[in-house]
Amino acid sequence: MARALGIDLGTTYSLVAVVKDGRAEVLKDENGEGRMPSAVFFGDDLEAGALVGWEAFAAERTRGGALLTSTKRFMGRGRSTAQAVLDRGARTFRLWPANDEDGERLVQLEVPDGQGGTRACTPVEVAAYVLKALKDRAEQEFGEEVSDAVITVPAYFDDAQRQATRDAGRLAGLRVLRLLAEPTAAAVAYGLDKEAEGRGQGTYVVFDLGGGTFDVSVLEFDRGLFRVRATAGDTALGGDDFDWPLAERMLRAAGVEPSTAQPHQTHQALAIARRAKEALTDRDAVDVEGVLSVGAETRPVTLSLTRDELERVILPVVNRCAGPCERALTDAGLTPDDLDGVILVGGSTRVPLVRAFAREFFRRDPLVDAHPDEVVAVGAALQADLLSGGERDLLLLDVTPLSLGLETMGGVVDRLVPRNSPIPCTATHTFTTYADQQTAMDFHVVQGEREKVEHCKSLARFKLRGIPPLGAGLARVAVTFQLDADGLLTVTAREQATGTTTAVEVKPSYGLTDAEVEQMLMASLDHAQQDIEERLLIEKRVEAERVLAATDKALREDGLLVDTDERGAIERAAAAVRAATRDVNRHALQAALEMLDRATQELAHRRMSKRIGEALEHKSVDEIAR
Repeated sequence: MARALGIDLGTTYSLVAVVKDGRAEVLKDENGEGRMPSAVFFGDDLEAGALVGWEAFAAERTRGGALLTSTKRFMGRGRSTAQAVLDRGARTFRLWPANDEDGERLVQLEVPDGQGGTRACTPVEVAAYVLKALKDRAEQEFGEEVSDAVITVPAYFDDAQRQATRDAGRLAGLRVLRLLAEPTAAAVAYGLDKEAEGRGQGTYVVFDLGGGTFDVSVLEFDRGLFRVRATAGDTALGGDDFDWPLAERMLRAAGVEPSTAQPHQTHQALAIARRAKEALTDRDAVDVEGVLSVGAETRPVTLSLTRDELERVILPVVNRCAGPCERALTDAGLTPDDLDGVILVGGSTRVPLVRAFAREFFRRDPLVDAHPDEVVAVGAALQADLLSGGERDLLLLDVTPLSLGLETMGGVVDRLVPRNSPIPCTATHTFTTYADQQTAMDFHVVQGEREKVEHCKSLARFKLRGIPPLGAGLARVAVTFQLDADGLLTVTAREQATGTTTAVEVKPSYGLTDAEVEQMLMASLDHAQQDIEERLLIEKRVEAERVLAATDKALREDGLLVDTDERGAIERAAAAVRAATRDVNRHALQAALEMLDRATQELAHRRMSKRIGEALEHKSVDEIAR
């Protein structure tokens, strides 16, 4: 059985775990540390590649360059959203200059290009470097290649953010078996551990506050069955929001205005703030020393802080957890008295004020016997082991965090999949034409809870053509939403009379296009150019074989639908494709496939007309109307 990894891709720290001898364990580095900072350093003197984790922080202190941290907050985000997050928090990096069209489609960060200039880098690339480093750790541990993985995501990640995470895994050379919600992963690890002790069944809340995101999920445990009842959260709320007010205080004390601080100054101040926050977990007061760079000068600074002062600063942030907690309980139809326990997950739940909030809100002492940093990675490893053939009595029933629907007349949302629907799932609604002789329909897929499209997130647009020209309201089109176990969406529209169908695998506008993923693959992460070209050529050859088989079948069955010249053109185009499959030029093969597509278009149209005629043959007008 091939090994499969469980990866907790966190905002501030990431971990990798694997099942050994039936038990999941977090893999450690050479210093015995399981956590790896989700940080990537691009140096001014590096022509390619990057330093990841603890090495990234060490390099930032001694070399010129850009240190990127907490970029998970920008996965799948548009530029305007990313700018708003930066405006109200730490500016640890710069956004790449872009025009409105480019900037809205994809967030890009500015990093050195190693040649004295700068280049654009996406949060997806940063995540890929982190994932690749975790993959390398596992391969060093086992002395063999490991490519299968379950990667966790915040439960409240939307479709764009999930797709961006999957793209990052692909860039890192991983085959992503599943995207698993972080609270669900934690529940699996906790529930299976407690079931081994003969307890742990019931209804629980998983309160997951990490470095950059907050999730709260209501789950039921029952002998290996994990059913998510409801989930809510905030993908821009976490421990980073505790650190920034303290870092602002440090910067001002050194004479630096936070809004104009350079990224390296912000990193220095944040490092001091985090040390103070962590020290106050079990102390009443601390004095934390550090340095801040001001101009050419390095100034020693000291942050003196009491726990009471810290709690006054972070109380407004902690109180933001109340809204998602209320929504999750309401959607599940429960009150705090209906719960059997509250499980704390994420490093930020070590903060005493956070634990006090959870205790007061849910009216019970939270359970703290699960390791808050490791429990998500452990749960992911258990699921990865199951998906790769491991024997384990385990069933996960997750839900979609946000509603999915279509825009209808007047810009109103028609919801096909309500939030907290169990996944995987399928939903179908039937629509009709609104004008006489209408032969095409436009569809706009959106995600969100508001009634108007303008307040929801646009996921995709597509068109169904070939609708028979009937009177308004006569043609009927069935639209099906199919949501897989990763929470990723495919939409199909089918005109019921003719069977004309179009489908779109939703590629969010804030995700990566196939061309962008291919471009990154060609230049990324320890893969030689030749290896990538060979893989892409193989994929194109497989596509060519499928197209040739379909063409040969069409000519055998319906060759009489084309004249001699048309048949000759199709056969010449097919021969060109066959010849190109024997060559090593992928682009030439693509060009040959496009030529064959053009040559067969008329045959395809005539075959469709023939099939429609056969379907209508021997039917009366009344039968057709029915």
